[in-house]
Formats: sequence, structure tokens, C-alpha cells
Amino acid sequence: MNFLFAWRYFKSKKTTNAINIIAWVSVIAIAVVTAAIIIVLSVFNGFESLVKGLYSDFYADIKISSAQNKTIKLTQQKLQELTKLNGVANYSGIVEEKAVLLNDTYQSIIVLKGVDENYTSVNNITNYIKRGKFATGDANQPQIILGAGIENAIAADVEFSVKPLLLYLPNKKRTTSITSLESFNSATITPVGTFLVQQEFDNKYAFTNLSFAKYMLDIKPDEFTSVEIKINPKANPNEVKKQLQQYLGKDFKIATRYEQNASLYKIMQVEKWFIYALLSLILLVASFNIVGALTMLVLEKQKDILILKAMGANNNFIQKIFLTEGVLLAAIGGTIGIVLAYIICVLQQKFHLIKLQGGTFIIDYYPVKMMPLDFLLTITTIAIIAFFAAYIPSKKAAKEIQSLKS
Repeated sequence: MNFLFAWRYFKSKKTTNAINIIAWVSVIAIAVVTAAIIIVLSVFNGFESLVKGLYSDFYADIKISSAQNKTIKLTQQKLQELTKLNGVANYSGIVEEKAVLLNDTYQSIIVLKGVDENYTSVNNITNYIKRGKFATGDANQPQIILGAGIENAIAADVEFSVKPLLLYLPNKKRTTSITSLESFNSATITPVGTFLVQQEFDNKYAFTNLSFAKYMLDIKPDEFTSVEIKINPKANPNEVKKQLQQYLGKDFKIATRYEQNASLYKIMQVEKWFIYALLSLILLVASFNIVGALTMLVLEKQKDILILKAMGANNNFIQKIFLTEGVLLAAIGGTIGIVLAYIICVLQQKFHLIKLQGGTFIIDYYPVKMMPLDFLLTITTIAIIAFFAAYIPSKKAAKEIQSLKS
């Protein structure tokens, strides 16, 4: 019954045209802001999914390192036993150290990762090889795969030039000043490939073989700076982490992919919720149009209120009519906004209509990923704001009975 009265008031022609205008302005305002909330949240979801995908391809499912020292000691037998743990699919031993890479007068400080033959089984870096190939060579003839940013910084060319680069790594046996060349071990190394993931990785990392890195850093065969673990697709990372911690002991630090990048994931979530809060505030401001429309409608329908009262309607019934009217305005606007947002998101997903500027990112368009939770959150937000926006005018309508009666 309340809805029937509310729907009739919405469709009926008012004596004051401004009431119709304000009502439709409130509907359009709610629709635009609703569409904006869903579109922006979907774009954030798209970027978040893309970044997480890039990080998941570059970072291991689980990383084992020392809780106190720079290196860990694990024998080949113990490493093999890791694969017998439930959920562990494969492992790769890593030696990682800062280095200086020179190409004539060009130089760059890099993080060199010495990796074994299992590395491509625990990491998807080969999917991002832009030029050349992923080949690390051996201890006698080392090869290096450069990040695209490093390649540009030192003016190297992995495809058209076979000129070796000069690599400097810290010499642990020397205690002289760090500015002295005696504090470094040097070797020539041949660039054979370039990877392009994202700027954070491309400007920082380079890969070579594990044997060469251990030789240059005077690291023993059974020592590593870390061991990266690949888990089975259906395995729970936290459960595998717990098993590894029990097996290896408290001297080892075990970190899941989330824990390796906890600050990044937290920042992305904070940014998303901040934008949601800001757009919800705009939605709240837009709902003031509902307050204005209902207030004028109450004045317009004073005679109807008296007639309903004479027919036995009480204050609560009158209030519910105008409260339903306010929710109806918001529901119409919200529905239009949701449909509009869905259409725009689908078009962006299929045709990539809106492009990213600059052309330096891994994709050239805004990624969009719609999530049911965002739609549910938006609908809930509209319902709550609409209820409170309609409550004051509807309360006034109920009180209007007493003033008109007196």
C-alpha cells in the first residue's frame, strides 16, 4: 500500500513544476554518482588484479630466508625433502646481491639474482622476456638477463651487440674502503635477454646463473640468500608456511607472497576504500535533492494527507508513504546508475575504449574488473543514504497532520 501511494505521487503531475524538476534532478544525481562508484571501484579492481598478477609472476609463492643472517644453509638432501611436504611443488635456490654493471662509460647499480635451473619452474619471468632469451650460462661463461630499465640505463643491446659487460660484486675477503676496487670482484658477463614486467623490477633486477654468483661472492655450495618455493595450485599458502616453519625451525624466516608485499597490498586496499568513502560523500550530497523534492511534495500533498487522516490513516502510515517515496527516487536513480556502469564496464572490457596515456605501462588501456561485492556495497550504501535522506521530510509529513488539524 505504501509503495502504491509513493509510485502514484512519483508519476502524478504536480501543480508546481519545480517539484518534478527537483525529483528528476535527484534521480539523475543518484544515477551518475552510483555509476561513478561502480566504475571507479571496477577500475581499481582491474589495476589491483593486474599488479597482483605481475607480482605473483615475479615473486615466489613462499620465500625462505634467514631470520638473522644474510645467508641460509640447506644441503641438497634437505632441499629435496622439502618437496615431500604436503603442498610443495618445487623449489629454487637463490643468491641475491647488489652489484655494479658497466658498459663503457655507462653504469648502473643493480640487484643481481643468481638462480638455478629450477627457477623458471617456480617463477613466470620467462613470460616477460621482451628481447633475446632467458639463458644464464654457467660459471665459466656467465650470461645475464637485464631488466628493460637497466638495459636502457647502460645503453646495452642484447640483440645487435654481443659486447660483454663488466660486473662488480662485493669481495667479502677484503676489508678496505668500499670506494676501492680491491673491495670488489669483477668479471665480464654477456647480456642475452631483456625482461619487461614493471618499472620497479625492470630498473632493479638482473639474472645470472647460481654457480657464477656463488663463485663471485665466495658463497659455499650449500649456502643461499634465499630459497623460493612453488606450491600446488590448490594448496593453502599459510598451511604450507606452517609446515615449512616446523620442518626448518625458528632460525628460518618463511614469508608468503602476501607477506613479501604486505605494504603494497595494504596501500591498494586503503586507496580503494578512500575513493569509495569520497564517492559515498558525494552520493550523500546528491541525496540532498531527495530532501528538497520530498519537502516540496509534502507541501504539495497537504490535502491528500488530511483525506488519508480522515479515512483513518495514522502518523506512521503517512510517514511510511513519504519514506517510501524517497527510497523510490533513490532506487530508480541507483538502478539507472548500475545499468549504466555495467554497460560502460563491459564496453571497456571488450573494446578498450579509454586508453592509458604515456604508453609505458604493460597495457595501454584502463583495466576493468567487476565484482559482485562492489555492486552489493553500492546498493547498500544507496539504501542507507536514501533512508536517512527521506526520513526527515517523511517525519515532517507525519507532523503536518497535527498542524493542519489544529
